[in-house]
Amino acid sequence: MDLTKLLKPKKFAIVGATEKETYGGFAVMLMQKFAADRLEDIYLVNPKRDEVFGLKCYHSIDDIPEEIDMVIIATGKKTVPDLLVQAKNKGAGGAVVFAAGFGETGKPEDKQAEAELKALCQELDMALMGPNCAGYINCVDNIPAMGFMTSVPDHYGSVGLVSQSGMICTLLLDSGKADFSYVISCGNSKIVEVVDYIDFLIDDDDTKVIVSYIEGVTNPKKFIETLKKAALKKKPVILLKIGRSEKGSKSASSHTGSLSGSDASFNAIFDKYGVIRVDDLEDIASLANMFATMPRLPEGDRVVSLNGSGGENGVACDIGSLYNIKYPDFSEAGKVELRKHLAEFATINNPLDTTADICYDTDQFADAAEVIINDENFDMAIVGITIVNELTDFCVKHMSEGIIKLVKEGRVTKPIFVVPAVESGRMPDYVANLKNAGIPVTAPCYYGYKHVGMVANYVNWLKETDVEALEDAVPDCPCTGEKVALSEHESKELLKQYGVPVPVECIATSVEEAVKYADEIGFPIVMKVESNDILHKSDVGGVKLNIKSEEEVKVAYQAIMDSCTEKCPDASINGILMQKMLKAGTEVIVGVTNDPSFGPMVLCGMGGVFTEVFKDVSLFPAPLKKENALKMIKSLKAYKMMTGYRGQPKLDVDALADLLVSVGDFAVAHKNDLAEMDINPVFVYPEGEGVAPADALVILRR
Repeated sequence: MDLTKLLKPKKFAIVGATEKETYGGFAVMLMQKFAADRLEDIYLVNPKRDEVFGLKCYHSIDDIPEEIDMVIIATGKKTVPDLLVQAKNKGAGGAVVFAAGFGETGKPEDKQAEAELKALCQELDMALMGPNCAGYINCVDNIPAMGFMTSVPDHYGSVGLVSQSGMICTLLLDSGKADFSYVISCGNSKIVEVVDYIDFLIDDDDTKVIVSYIEGVTNPKKFIETLKKAALKKKPVILLKIGRSEKGSKSASSHTGSLSGSDASFNAIFDKYGVIRVDDLEDIASLANMFATMPRLPEGDRVVSLNGSGGENGVACDIGSLYNIKYPDFSEAGKVELRKHLAEFATINNPLDTTADICYDTDQFADAAEVIINDENFDMAIVGITIVNELTDFCVKHMSEGIIKLVKEGRVTKPIFVVPAVESGRMPDYVANLKNAGIPVTAPCYYGYKHVGMVANYVNWLKETDVEALEDAVPDCPCTGEKVALSEHESKELLKQYGVPVPVECIATSVEEAVKYADEIGFPIVMKVESNDILHKSDVGGVKLNIKSEEEVKVAYQAIMDSCTEKCPDASINGILMQKMLKAGTEVIVGVTNDPSFGPMVLCGMGGVFTEVFKDVSLFPAPLKKENALKMIKSLKAYKMMTGYRGQPKLDVDALADLLVSVGDFAVAHKNDLAEMDINPVFVYPEGEGVAPADALVILRR
């Protein structure tokens, strides 16, 4: 669906125009106050008025003397369908509908009304924003098509905002911290969805960075394709996604299911496709401003921080470490050159306390900053300047003018971020001058360093990711059939088809067979109940370990059968699964949970208490490549234990990564019928000795 007529109309109408303080009244007021140069392109419609605020008012859409591209409907719910048809007859291809009372109420009749509205728009080929929306502001073409009284910028920037909440839009507009190309409050988004607006902004040349507040995703396949499209264009997407609860995971049958809720799936998708997820509106405003203002992305993630005092410098060290900011040392040549510009008592470290001496002379500070920022060991710079609402400390003036001088004279081309120590109001002229030079002033210290870390992570993701090769495994259709658990043997046999290394095993259906298979396999062995109905075997006495003789086989066989029959009388038992007792190794859990929207997610985590208590796991959407698997493993808090920590042997991380890739291949092949899967535990052996899955559980849907 083409959104051009909706978002970039040349001529448009406001139906329900009035002088009252309603949606229709506010829409006209905004046009009069902020878009006086566009009044000749606007037609007001109200059957009871000849004028509104002194502007000519038509009694119907039919009376408008020329064709229109878009209509703003500020009348009741019941009037909307007929008005859409009238607008289409006048050439309109877009509509903004403020009216509420559709599907959001949950009432069957209102859901039906929404479905009929959607069908009508499809029939008319009409791009409808809403219903139950606040509208939008096209800052580029100066079109405030909104039903809220809000601040409308007198200039446009390059941040495109899409939000299902109108209040989010007005709060960010009123903050003045970012300059927007479009501000879109899309409400119910049942005809044109959030992802459609994001897609429009990706193609929009006036938009450099996209930010969005979302509550959910209704079209997962298109959502992922759109994220990939943004990544290919290196256009950052910043999302504030609400709903971090994982209540739904409590009903899962496997360990994997209980460790990965829907919000974890969103995080995994965001990580795979380079989306920057934020926590609040301050994040959105500051981070969007940073991406929009800096003229280019940094070449890498190495940061230098320079501050005019030791106190600020200490804070920079500590807060930077919270967000894993890389502070490399100065190069030897840089140290020699920098010594010429600093006081004799200054210590050359990164972060750097320049001392206050040079901060009260523009040229002196500029010369030192040039050496610091241009050092070959750094890709970007943080300059600590607290711009207060009144100039009381002249170092603010000289430091600001110094870095502006460097940029304007072309002496520095790396990105520079000004990070205030505290928020205490800001002199607009100073902020504007820095921004005009391509130097963003971030939110205060904690946020500022956090956001520099996010920029660094995004740059690394672009460098490390073959975006063209990214694939998804979104199910072809949601599978909601009854869950069916495969037995351990069936699960392993299925996984073996995809390259998962499973030990040789046999199923004994009598004591005699058990003795025979034990002799063939060789002692010691492990014996386990083989049943589709008993998922957690050890809980019911269904596992016997380290069996070393024929006599022990006989005793174990009978004990398992007696215990399982007593504790699970309705279970169908296929026999006793017998395999070689695996040698001990480091325990890891590997699994898959099939997100109903995004498809299978591969999980990896340390076993034992690390899984149950610390929930030290990583998640990645299938399919995954070897480099993705290695990154998953290295992201674990306990990864250090795999690297030969304190004399322990290095583990076969490479073999574990291969296992994860194979599990991902299995998950993709079963994306339409897989519910959950566990391989738990996986024993990981010393480097070169591989891995061994000790148990497996696959749960499919009919």
